[in-house]
This record gives sequence, C-alpha cells and structure tokens, in this order.
Amino acid sequence: MTDTTSGDAARATDSAERAGVDMETLISLCKRRGFIFQSSEIYGGLQGAWDYGPLGVEMKRNVKDAWWRANVRERDDMVGLDAAILMHPQVWRASGHLDTFTDPMVDCRNCQARFRADELPSAGDGVCPNCGAKGQFTEPRMFNLMLRTFVGPVQDDAATVYLRPETAAGIFVNFENVLTTTRRKLPFGVAQIGKSFRNEITPKNFIFRTREFEQMEIEYFCRPEESARVHDAWMRDRMAWYARFGMQSGRLRLRAHEREELSHYSSATSDVEYLFPIGWAELEGIANRGSFDLTQHSTYSGKDLNYYDDDRKEHVVPHVIEPSLGVDRCMLAFLADSYDEEVDEKGEKRVVLHLHPALAPIKVAVLPLSRNEKLTPTARDVYARVRLHWMTQYDDAQSIGRRYRRQDEIGTPLCVTVDFQTVEEDRAVTIRERDSMAQVRVPIDGLVDALRERLVDVG
Repeated sequence: MTDTTSGDAARATDSAERAGVDMETLISLCKRRGFIFQSSEIYGGLQGAWDYGPLGVEMKRNVKDAWWRANVRERDDMVGLDAAILMHPQVWRASGHLDTFTDPMVDCRNCQARFRADELPSAGDGVCPNCGAKGQFTEPRMFNLMLRTFVGPVQDDAATVYLRPETAAGIFVNFENVLTTTRRKLPFGVAQIGKSFRNEITPKNFIFRTREFEQMEIEYFCRPEESARVHDAWMRDRMAWYARFGMQSGRLRLRAHEREELSHYSSATSDVEYLFPIGWAELEGIANRGSFDLTQHSTYSGKDLNYYDDDRKEHVVPHVIEPSLGVDRCMLAFLADSYDEEVDEKGEKRVVLHLHPALAPIKVAVLPLSRNEKLTPTARDVYARVRLHWMTQYDDAQSIGRRYRRQDEIGTPLCVTVDFQTVEEDRAVTIRERDSMAQVRVPIDGLVDALRERLVDVG
C-alpha cells in the first residue's frame, strides 16, 4: 500500500472543510449501537486498537464482499490470494521496508509525549500540543514502523520475523505460483484482503489510523507500454465503485501526487480522497509501481520472476498497477457519508444511516406491532422466512415508533411490520422503507420477492 498518510493528515489539519458529522458523534453511535468498541476497554483500552461489534462485523464483511464481488467475481482477469501474515525476513529487505519504512519522531522533554514530526501543526514555533511547553522537542529521529516478533523458542536475531506492514508482498512473492497454476496471460490481477500491522507513533482519529488494520489490495500486472493506460482505467473503475455503493460525489475526489510526493519506484500515483470529519484525507491509493517489486524480489531471491509471452516469443518483467484500500478507513468513510439527522413532522430528531443495502449490517427488520400472543407466531414465521435470504433482526421491544428509529439509526433499509390485520384479515404485512418512510402492504407469500426487488445490488 502506498503510504501517503502523513501528507493527507497535514492537509486535513489545515482544511476548514469537514464532513457533515463530527467524529465524536460517530464514535458514540458506533459504541451505542454495537458497531465498534475500544479494544480492551475494561482495562482502560489500548491506543490504536478497536473491536468490531455485532453490527460492525456484519458491515465490515459487507464492505469486503462488495469489493471482492466487483473486483474479482465480476471480472474475468482477476484471481484471489490469501498469503500468510508472517513471511521470511528477506521479503522485507527486498521490498525496502527494513531500511526505509520509517516516520520522523520527536519527544517533548517536558511531558515526555511523543509525536510524528511531520504532523505537528505548531512545529514551526516548537510548541508542544500536549503541555504547551516551547522549544522542548528533541531532534527528529527516524522510527521504523515494522512490528517485530519471534518464531521458535529462542528470541534472538535468527528468530526475528515481522508482522507484515502490507499485504502486497504476499502477491509479489507468489507471482510465479499464481502464473503457473492459473495460466493467466497479461494483463491480469491478483486481489487479496488481509490484516496488516504498522507501529504507528500516534494512532488517532478513531479507525482512520490504527496499528492493526485490514487492507483490500490489488496488484494488476500488465505490459510496460500499457501501464499508463491501465493506471487510468483503474482510477476510473475505483471511482465508479464508490458511486455504485452510494458515496456522495461531492465528498470524493481524485488527487494526483506531485513529483516530490512520489515514491522512488512510482511513475504516477493518485489518491482517492474523502471528506472525512477530520477534513480531506486519503481513502485509497492507486499507484503505478512499474517493475520495481518483481525486479527486487528476483534479485534477492535468485528466482526469475518474469513473464514469457508465447505470442511474441519474449520474456518481459510486467509493470504493476496497485489499487490499495484500507477496510477500516473505508468503513469510516461509508459511516460518515451515510449519517444524517432529520426532523420529523412532530419536531423530533431522526438519526438515519443512509447505507447502501449491500453495505447495511441488517437488511430487514421484522417488527410485530406488539408482543401480543396473537401476533408472535406469525411474526416468528415471517422472520424465519426472511432470514433464510438476508441478515435479519427480530425486534419486539418498546413502541413501534422507537423500533423504527432504532433501525433507521443502524441503517436497516427495510422494516416488515406484522399487525392484527395480518393475522385476522389478509395474511399481509407492511414493508416500510428507511429513506422515504413510505409503506406498502404485501402478502406474506410474496414478501421475499417484494423485498428482493427493493434490496438493490445486494449480492
């Protein structure tokens, strides 16, 4: 994954623009409704670590499924991979992570707080944002972001391995294996979703920057002369993916890196930026990495990682286009983008997550009008029918109005209400839509089909 977060964070800090919801409101909603909790909270928590609750884990799975479906299952030029987190240490020497994967770090001598030097808004006048002391910063020193551990019973240099800081390396070192087993021809891509780890100096802004995170990465291999065109195509495709799943176009932009921002191996990189509650910041990086990675791993491993073109009768080292997106950061963007507060005709506030149905953690809520014993058997029967097809929630606590509000707040697109007319007259139920609050009555026997018509683009 292209690491451009420091520049983005600086722009976010300086920007007066913010998303419509503040971070504190999102954090409160996520905890209250079971999306995301502070890790190890009963012990005081661990900075930069978060746990996904019952709704959060469903939404996170939906985000990954939507990405996988669009980029692997719906294309004929992509395959998948799931590489190990622990890899041979030489992998990271070849990739440059052992020597260059660093951030500048400073300490405040007065309060001992530690900061990334490139993220201090008051670095020019030397004022510590924690204690206010002036001129107490140490000289910047480079800090490697790799997290180390040991394999085997002896903790020495020979047993040192690293938790991977990106998933991409697993694709590069498996290039020959994938090529041999799939018999792919250029251009083709390999996609992977998996955990990565970075020993961030100052993890912050909720799940925007954490030490343990999940990535959705693609390495797309093509002929060198086609790389610029392929890079442009992937930028269009990735922007279209966000639009497909409902992200507001006014909060999304594509920004090309200036020459001084580019990594030494990149001929072109563009960031998909989103207007987060902290301001404009990187959501996804799309880089033209050239032949750097395959060449480096060929050199360090002694294996010939090239491609033989049967038609042209020549060997070529493919160039690589890398769209790289953090699952957690993507979650944060979709949550912020969908958050809305409305005032109803009674003057009461209605909080709504306008999540695309494919991303919503609960697709359908089944709500009996009350806990009356006449309604429960039919409501349970409806629930049993619907949950065979979608993630469904049964809720009979409190008034029907309060239950609608609860479902709106967690983004449930459709509610199905079972009332006395259902059991006494017509064997029909009411479908209530989240966004419009419109209601329509349909027979129970036709309910699944009616729901399917309304759950657009749900895989």
